[in-house]
Amino acid sequence: MKVLDLHCPGGHAFEGWFASEDDFQSQLGSSLVQCPLCGSHEIRKALSAPRLNLGAQPASPPDAPLPKAPALGDRAAQAAWLRMARKIMAETEDVGPRFAQEARRMHHGEIEERAIRGQSSVKETLQLLEEGIAVLPLPLPEAAKETLQ
Repeated sequence: MKVLDLHCPGGHAFEGWFASEDDFQSQLGSSLVQCPLCGSHEIRKALSAPRLNLGAQPASPPDAPLPKAPALGDRAAQAAWLRMARKIMAETEDVGPRFAQEARRMHHGEIEERAIRGQSSVKETLQLLEEGIAVLPLPLPEAAKETLQ
């Protein structure tokens, strides 16, 4: 198993697990590798160090200071965003291009309210907001809609 550090043009960093270098190149060439945050297929490998397991670490003495928590950086923020996107995907119904119509029907009491997501144009979104219908434009990349393998 080969674990690669990957990057997209948007500056997002993520890991990819592949059976071999040939497997990575094959998937990359077939546009099967994409950034889980923005969906870009323009992926490049970053330099990465191999993980060497040289045995168990010795136990720390009881009076040793606790290690400091890592600073919240880009990777942590990206991971949090991806978790949030997946939660939205799991807890909402995709109504696709009918989003504006479904949102209006719920707002007017024609159908029962439920959590929905879908697509609408900028014009439709602005009209919904002007009508007092709360919507949140949130672009979700295709990768957020699938479980990671």
